[in-house]
Amino acid sequence: MESNIESKQHKHFVIYKPYGYLSQFVNNGQKKNSKKLLGELHDFPEGIMAIGRLDEKSEGLLLLTTDGKTSNHICSGKIEKEYYAQVNGEITTEAVQKLCDGVEIGFEGKKYLTKPCIAKAISTIPTFPQRSKKIRDDRHGPTSWVSITLTEGKFRQVRKMTSAVGFPTLRLVRVRVGDIRLHNMQVGEVKQLEVI
Repeated sequence: MESNIESKQHKHFVIYKPYGYLSQFVNNGQKKNSKKLLGELHDFPEGIMAIGRLDEKSEGLLLLTTDGKTSNHICSGKIEKEYYAQVNGEITTEAVQKLCDGVEIGFEGKKYLTKPCIAKAISTIPTFPQRSKKIRDDRHGPTSWVSITLTEGKFRQVRKMTSAVGFPTLRLVRVRVGDIRLHNMQVGEVKQLEVI
């Protein structure tokens, strides 16, 4: 006999999370009134959850689902997540190689060595929509872009990694999760997906 729970139709969404939003629907923090939540972007169904997180200052591709199994699978460390990071300074070949090999970062009060990943300098400046909060301009020195593809996702990992190699992140945009890409989505845009 089939369970009614199994036949329930789950809902999946992809959104372009704007800068300044928390990757959650309920705010349990101190500054409740001043924080922007995902529910302000769309009328999502009950039971919706973000698959993984992007911190408040990060932007880009965020998947949402009502299916806990799908969420667990994507967060399991088997699915690639690709980020474009705008960093302070002209990133060097040596720094990119260090990112690829794994760098030591702080995590939960301990030292953590990141797993080897795919990292490469981006020569053509990506054309993302302008961010709501201005990024410092070139009068303060050059910036450059790097692509970092991970299968893990520690808290603020990409930011910690670029800082560890001497190039702090100024802007961070997730552009891909598995086969799902940000493409030309606009900030705050929400699309429903049949499957993830």
